[in-house]
Amino acid sequence: MSTKSISTSIPHSACDVCGRTLLRGERADVYLSGGSRRSVCELCVSRAVHGGWVREGTVPEYDEDDSRVDRRRSLLSRLRSRRDSLDGGEHERPSENERDPSPRTAPAAPDSVSRGGRAAEPTREPRHVRAVPSTAEHKFASAVELFNSSEHPRTVAGVARSLGMPGVAVRASELRASVVSVVVSWELCWYRYEADLSDEVPSVRVAGQGYELDELTAQERQANATADERGRLSLSA
Repeated sequence: MSTKSISTSIPHSACDVCGRTLLRGERADVYLSGGSRRSVCELCVSRAVHGGWVREGTVPEYDEDDSRVDRRRSLLSRLRSRRDSLDGGEHERPSENERDPSPRTAPAAPDSVSRGGRAAEPTREPRHVRAVPSTAEHKFASAVELFNSSEHPRTVAGVARSLGMPGVAVRASELRASVVSVVVSWELCWYRYEADLSDEVPSVRVAGQGYELDELTAQERQANATADERGRLSLSA
């Protein structure tokens, strides 16, 4: 007696999460993941949801390219609306009731034209010029005082700790009468400072520096002032 195989017309299906073949009568739900349809058994529903799978029928189907276009258009619309609101706020004109009720006066005549029709000189803002001492002694004293109140004494004191006390030459500039030159020199280096006494707020700036005393003039190497351990200068008697 021959045996016959009995088969059922119900197709076998497997869970795409655990890989288990579903039993007869067991139902699988369809979930969407990455644009593909996945079969999920009842035991693996929580795992599918946790993995970001969405059950079929719970969200409308859409095309990914169209959604990007729609999101881009929506963003542009919001930006344009915001820009229009800002422009409207900046250029918004007052209503008739908000305007100044006072009568308008004719504009004043420009300063460049006088009543007689002649061109007048335009008004200039006054330039604040500091009075410069007239004598060289007063110029030197003002420059030394200005130097001592600046940050430069710290540089002089720092170098003096390594190279010893420097020679200091305070001289008037040959180019500008209001400028005083202060040269602080050692055997291995030198600094040249300039103080402009005509500035509204006088200050001292570094005008040059070097490592050879031959780079200085004879007057710049002739000391007429001294420096202490704090780098502060004082004119010689």
